[in-house]
Amino acid sequence: MEPPLMVSSGFLPAATLLESLILVSDEVASVEKAPLLQRKNISTMMRRIRLLSSLFEEIQEQVQKQPLPPSSMLCLTELYSVIRRVKILIESSVQGSLLWNLMQTESVSNQFYTLVKEMGRALDILPLSLLDLTADTKEQVELLHKQARRAQLYVDHIEAQTRDELIRTAVINSVRNQESKGFVDLIRVRDSLSSIGLNSPAQVEEEISKLEAEAEKQAGTGGLVVVSNINSLISLISISRTAVFSVEENSTTHEDLKKRKVPTSNRQDQSFSSCVAVSVPDEFRCPISLDLMNDPVIVASGHTYDRSSIAQWINSGHHTCPKSGQRLIHMALIPNYALRSLIQQWCQENMIPTTSSSEVERSGSKRRSSCEAAVDHISVTKAAADAVKMMAEFLVGKLATGSRDIQRQAAYELRLLAKTGMDNRSIIAEAGAIPFLVTLLGSPDSRIQENAVTALLNLSIHENNKMLIMAAGAIGSIVEVLQSGNTMEARENAAATIFSLSIIGEHKAIIGAHPRAIPALVRLLGEGTTAGKRDAATALFNLALFNANRGKVILSGAVPLLIDLLTDDKAGITDDALAVLALLLGCAQGLEEIRRSRDLVPLLIDLLRFGSSKGKENAITLLLGLCKDGGEEVAPRLLMNPFSIPSLQRLTADGSLKARRKADALLRILNRCCSQIPIHAGC
Repeated sequence: MEPPLMVSSGFLPAATLLESLILVSDEVASVEKAPLLQRKNISTMMRRIRLLSSLFEEIQEQVQKQPLPPSSMLCLTELYSVIRRVKILIESSVQGSLLWNLMQTESVSNQFYTLVKEMGRALDILPLSLLDLTADTKEQVELLHKQARRAQLYVDHIEAQTRDELIRTAVINSVRNQESKGFVDLIRVRDSLSSIGLNSPAQVEEEISKLEAEAEKQAGTGGLVVVSNINSLISLISISRTAVFSVEENSTTHEDLKKRKVPTSNRQDQSFSSCVAVSVPDEFRCPISLDLMNDPVIVASGHTYDRSSIAQWINSGHHTCPKSGQRLIHMALIPNYALRSLIQQWCQENMIPTTSSSEVERSGSKRRSSCEAAVDHISVTKAAADAVKMMAEFLVGKLATGSRDIQRQAAYELRLLAKTGMDNRSIIAEAGAIPFLVTLLGSPDSRIQENAVTALLNLSIHENNKMLIMAAGAIGSIVEVLQSGNTMEARENAAATIFSLSIIGEHKAIIGAHPRAIPALVRLLGEGTTAGKRDAATALFNLALFNANRGKVILSGAVPLLIDLLTDDKAGITDDALAVLALLLGCAQGLEEIRRSRDLVPLLIDLLRFGSSKGKENAITLLLGLCKDGGEEVAPRLLMNPFSIPSLQRLTADGSLKARRKADALLRILNRCCSQIPIHAGC
């Protein structure tokens, strides 16, 4: 989810902003096709936005008479960001794959909950007393504000049960995979699909298309685990079309596959001749040979092929997916058990001879490369947790004993697996991955190093793993990658790992004590990409919370770089840089170094005018610190700037409690200073 919109360089004109708010609110409130999933979250959110729409219309009338207070503009800007993201979320629920949304039910519910909380925080700064609103509207907005602040995360237990039932069915089918028993409990599958609105072959066909589109979308970022999950869902609902719903209503969806035909020497002649009189469903045909698949496997792109055909394709020197043209990040062939079961059932119903499961397993095992793992990654149930454990142990074994290519692939798969949830992170650590990943940080292979440090970053999100990574003696190796990693991405992810590890108090001292850790972060602050500079700044902030580290940050030359970043629009880390400077101001060395800058004061005044709420707090903290305790030179420069006093006065009225208190203190200092300056100097 995108972060809240914070205005750093002025606001949109009030009339334009309100017109946009009313338009986007009407679009949300007029959604016609209410989805069966997330019904309560969507309806509650739509009701809230209808109430806000009335508020926007009344404020629009007021704008024509008098300008709005600045805090009102900030509130409306925040609400526009929230409502715009609500619109995107509802559209995704309405237009996206029903099954994929069902699998993500907790995540989607949490997004609605987060948006409600952001709505409440935006209303925190709405000055109702300064707005000319009807009593009825004020009462409704106050009630909405209270409800938003008290709102709790709501996950529909029926949706969760339906999701778990479908997952359990798919897992049982994959695990059983017996030659003659076929799929399990077709009626239960049909009822589960009907409960989310899939009641006909046409609807199932549309759902398959949406899932295939989602698989394409996830192929570049989600990795084999996510794509394999989506393909398992496709296989699961395909049975509804082929075995539950009327066969006559089914329609073909893969005409494009008929246009591609790559000759192969080992086709299933007996199966082919038996299929001549029977129309083989297109989803059962190999996209390469166009024959009925005997041993379907999934490649890294997420597409399924018959093992013999894709093996010949790969062995002939190709490293791309024949169907999509996407480069394969690894050559592992993962058995598609669900689709194989469907094919065997269809063959039995049509009296077509096929190879038994045991024969397929025996012959397939001889052809598989040493880097394959026959594991189904579909879910959050116990069966899936066991599968993740099996996969993690398999991959850790490859880290320990595999060739460089195998280690590269295994580190990448662990990186993806650690990205997908807290349970996975715990399982991977229990499998013993951390010490091997730490060892691979010193690899000369840039991709192995990058995958290893990113896997450690993902694992470090789990609280217990932070301690395990530190106990493995990882800091020296992580700092080495941060300082001289083979790629910029590896260096930046090393900085992010240090930030994650330093969240724990005692780790701040340990990391700061490493002689190269803080200098390497400061160096990245100047050399990194936008994301890298932010990672470095946040890591430095965490480390500087420990007093003994502040002097090291200053001696490493951080202050001039941080001040330069205040004006670097491309970097976009003004608030992060300000936060570190405000911390460094707390020690004598930091105060002296910051005072040397002649450009800082006008920059801070501009940030008081145009900065974010947090930015204004840190800017006033810096200005107050610079003017106190021997800052006689700074106060006159503030007084000579025509924007300083009005900006401070606005902050005393509209700022946060902390900012108002500091603005008052600074105004008192300036008032005393003003009485000592000759009139011609500006007072």
